[in-house]
Amino acid sequence: MRLGVAAFGLIVGRRSLSGSPIGGIHETQEMLDFCGAHNVTANGEVIPIQKVNEAYDKLHKSDAKYRFSIDMASLNSK
Repeated sequence: MRLGVAAFGLIVGRRSLSGSPIGGIHETQEMLDFCGAHNVTANGEVIPIQKVNEAYDKLHKSDAKYRFSIDMASLNSK
């Protein structure tokens, strides 16, 4: 399918048009249901905000084993 879009209107209005092949809410729910039924889990590492630079370095070096999630409660600690 082809879609005609006026690019100037997007640029001037500071708008964007994007798409995603991952699907919508229905497909996401199907995936979550499948994972729950088959015990499929994700590996992740929760890090404090103070270690965000270390995590970035690991990503840059392709040395990250898991997805990093920042513990937002660590914003309040020193």
